[in-house]
Amino acid sequence: MQRNVAMSFFQRRFLSQPKLQQVMARRVVEPCDVFLNHRSMDTKKTVATLMYDHLKRHGFNPFLDNKTMKPGDKLFDKINRAVMECKIGVAVLSPRYTESYFCLHELALLLGCNKKVIPIFCDVKPSQLRLVNNPKWSQDELRRFRWALEEVKYTVGLTFNSSKGNLSEIVNSASDIIIGSMIELKNEERMQRKRKDLPIPL
Repeated sequence: MQRNVAMSFFQRRFLSQPKLQQVMARRVVEPCDVFLNHRSMDTKKTVATLMYDHLKRHGFNPFLDNKTMKPGDKLFDKINRAVMECKIGVAVLSPRYTESYFCLHELALLLGCNKKVIPIFCDVKPSQLRLVNNPKWSQDELRRFRWALEEVKYTVGLTFNSSKGNLSEIVNSASDIIIGSMIELKNEERMQRKRKDLPIPL
């Protein structure tokens, strides 16, 4: 009896490992569909993480650096790949956003790849977003970052005042917009496939 119990435990514990590895492998290669671009020190513990958790519960596969990346991942490779794979970017713009190279790099890459970007102006007005003239950044990088900031400043987005607003409301509003945008993109892809399948008139 004890031997049967032990064997049963062994089978569950070890023989099921390949299946577990297959499941984990699928999760690893699953592309992200929503890229969360944010300034960690401003919004990591508020808007960004709540948005990530909310989207996960609704079946999305969002990218958030501290939630998605693992020890050993190459920083730029992982970020750039996630940007290229995603369908939509959410830019959480905050007071110290423009001081971050990574924030601006991600934003410029999202817009350069023609991804739809939904801005959330968190404790900052669009007119207050000004590029920091960091001497470590090249002229080409400054040009890209300035262009990306101008683009996002004139994109209709959501606004959130952390001293007055309700976090759950902004997260729900942003999620509704993301879901609607994803439906639009799916419909567009379906229409494009239909057009490709149409016979060419002689």
